[in-house]
Amino acid sequence: MTAISAPGGLPTPSLTAETEEWLTRVEKIAPVIEEAREQADHDRVTSRAVFEALRDAGISRMWVSKEFGGEQASIATGSAVIQALAALDASVAWQMGVQGAIGRLSDYLPEATSAQLFRDHDGLVVGGVNPSGHAEQVTGGYQLSGEWAFASGSAHADWLVCAAFVTEHGEVRRTPQGPETRMLFVPRADVEIRDTWYTVGLRGTGSNHFTVNDVYVRNEFTVSGTEMLRPPAARNSRAYPIGYYDFGPFTSASTALGIAQDAVDSFKSLAAKKTPTGATGTLAKSHVVQEKLARAEIELHTARLLLNDTARQVTELGETGGDSLTSLVRLTAAAVAEKAAATVDTAYNLAGASSVYATSRLERCFRDVHSAVKHITLSTTHFEMVGQYLLGGDLQMRR
Repeated sequence: MTAISAPGGLPTPSLTAETEEWLTRVEKIAPVIEEAREQADHDRVTSRAVFEALRDAGISRMWVSKEFGGEQASIATGSAVIQALAALDASVAWQMGVQGAIGRLSDYLPEATSAQLFRDHDGLVVGGVNPSGHAEQVTGGYQLSGEWAFASGSAHADWLVCAAFVTEHGEVRRTPQGPETRMLFVPRADVEIRDTWYTVGLRGTGSNHFTVNDVYVRNEFTVSGTEMLRPPAARNSRAYPIGYYDFGPFTSASTALGIAQDAVDSFKSLAAKKTPTGATGTLAKSHVVQEKLARAEIELHTARLLLNDTARQVTELGETGGDSLTSLVRLTAAAVAEKAAATVDTAYNLAGASSVYATSRLERCFRDVHSAVKHITLSTTHFEMVGQYLLGGDLQMRR
């Protein structure tokens, strides 16, 4: 692809027609997001108006099969959309990323179930994929109980997924990979949302805890945790021949990148106008600022190139890449998270006292990025786990 120059920035690759079309959708709804973002931060939930704008633009179903009412956008395009949303409001981007990741379970569920969840309902399908509840196997399904955290977007959800340990006669069943787990989908009416989301950043996501108390879930509304470790079985409706855990990190990493871009752009605008106390020129005239900004810019550029290249390799090798590809995805996610956070920190520090005010975009970027990189998909433990694999050991999730 040829390169184009961005004013006041580094050259960027030209976009595919698909990506350009999707970014135009984001531009059209940007005023709705910008108008509502401060109130969402205060209310700790994204407004109905913003959700409807995202839904109508197709963004909440962009990574779902066309067979199930989605648009089946490429990984690279979806990543670009989330980055663009994050530069407007990281909480919005995070929720769309979570929906994108959980939407990938539509390729694992029975087709009739996926159609019901994603095509026949227009609300979000969110929840908790960290197993913390228990699903007792019974005739035709499971009796589910438990509590989960981080239900991002639950305010606008029609269904929630609950990751649980499978039990038999009250005892957790074991597999060669460890405790048996299952993802179980329950309608919003069977869930109690708890008001727990009081946080530093990503406040507008409404990522509350939720509980389920002895709810019956039929087999066809569940997915085995073991199945998610490999690509979904081939079928005409399959959107992506990519394993769940090789797809998910693109959502969180893209949000972190978008926040970092917002921080750099916000700082540039500030630097052109602000003259520090006792200085004779603006921040933009400072040699120290110029050097540090350039270093931050190339870190951001490097992170974006890395994420784009890994998206390309996952698209090409998703069904056959195995542990080697998964290792690359995990390293990419951890590296992008580090670079994004460091970029935001640089901009935040260079701005001086201006960045501590709640009215500053840099204050918001600082809070949001340091909340985003706490997610398990961006964890620094990936370096250790992949290092173990590169030295001949097994590729583990954590230890």
